[in-house]
Amino acid sequence: MKNEKLLKDFEEAVEFVNNYQKPFPADVLLKLYAYYKIANKNFGNPGSKTPLINAFKANALIQAQNISREEAMKSYILLVKKEVKNNK
Repeated sequence: MKNEKLLKDFEEAVEFVNNYQKPFPADVLLKLYAYYKIANKNFGNPGSKTPLINAFKANALIQAQNISREEAMKSYILLVKKEVKNNK
């Protein structure tokens, strides 16, 4: 990846989310999931044992399917800043 700062910022945002203790709103969590999967080029099937959760995850991926890897990283970072860090 050419943009090392973007990658570093993305990794920091992922770490922040992974260490976050409060629950996320479902819509934010699904967007984070889709952006993360696209940013990491992981297009495998959702791994939940609950079919309904898999359907929501698949829908989130479908909605975000036309964005690039870099755009997914930027969107993930922005969503963390806007929805998570500002609501601490």
